[in-house]
Amino acid sequence: MKYDIILAGVGGQGVLSVAAIISLGAMKDGLKVKQAEVHGMAQRGGAVISHLRISEQEISSDLVRSGKADMILSMEPLESLRYLNFLKEDGILVTSLNPVLNIPEYPDMETIKSKINLLPNTRMIDANTIAKEAGSPKASNMALIGAASDILPIKRETLQSAISDLFKNKGEKVIAINHRALELGLIHSQK
Repeated sequence: MKYDIILAGVGGQGVLSVAAIISLGAMKDGLKVKQAEVHGMAQRGGAVISHLRISEQEISSDLVRSGKADMILSMEPLESLRYLNFLKEDGILVTSLNPVLNIPEYPDMETIKSKINLLPNTRMIDANTIAKEAGSPKASNMALIGAASDILPIKRETLQSAISDLFKNKGEKVIAINHRALELGLIHSQK
């Protein structure tokens, strides 16, 4: 088994936290992990991308080749389209529908949605609304992990454990909110 993921978003959306949680979850499940990230202009709302490779066997490269990603997990809809060349033919795009209007001529959301809907395998969620329902607007990235959790080769309980480990210094309330966002993300992705 091998599973390659491209994580995408813009600075401040928690792309690297998502990579850390999925990586930690995979390792807790006894899998091998390689990760590479590009921060770009992250502090100014610029593109952030992370390559994440999971396997039962040793992994030689930390970069996902073009056309080989099993999943694109994107915190931002326009960023999801930017990396479609990485997605394999039967791969899935999981994305938030919430734009970050960080460029002057951001395309119309209906145009973006219509391009996403042309893909054979997609999941789009309103991650911001789910995060607020969970208790914090900052938990939208956890909602996206939840939306992908039944597809990832990692047990959901293990993802919850990874969230607990990553946020243990922030307290039980933050952990509970992030666990709730994970669960709600999965529920909303299947509607």
